[in-house]
Amino acid sequence: MNRRSAIVTVAALFATLSTMAQDVSDVTHMMDDSGERKPLQTVVPVYPQSALENRLQGKVEVCFNVDREGRTSRVAVRSSSNRIFEKPSILAIRASSYTPLPAGKPLSGIKTCRTFRFLLDPVAITDPSEDLAVEP
Repeated sequence: MNRRSAIVTVAALFATLSTMAQDVSDVTHMMDDSGERKPLQTVVPVYPQSALENRLQGKVEVCFNVDREGRTSRVAVRSSSNRIFEKPSILAIRASSYTPLPAGKPLSGIKTCRTFRFLLDPVAITDPSEDLAVEP
C-alpha cells in the first residue's frame, strides 16, 4: 500500500468513526434472575458520557439481596468488562424495587443477579418480558 492510499484509508476511517459517534446509544438489560420477586420499579443505568465519547461498550453483572419490603441491599459487582460501567449499574440497582413479600412467606436467602449490557448500537428486543433497552 503506498502512502497516498494509506492516507485515503485513514481519512475514510475517521469519517466512519465521526458518523458512528452520532449513533444513538443503548443500555440493554439482558438477564434478571429474580425468581418469584417481580420488579416494581426497574431503573436503567445511565450510559457514562466519557464511555460514549470514547465509543466504549461493556457488560456488568451485579448481584444483590431483596428484603421483605422489596428494597435492594448488599449490592456488589460480580463481573465487569470495564470499570466505567460499574457505578451506574450499582446506582440503578439501588434505585430499583421489587414487590414486597406477602405476610407469612419466608424470605429466600438467594441473591438476585442482573446483567446490564452497555451497547452503542440499538438491539432488537425479541422478548420484552426478558430484555429492556432504553436510550441514555
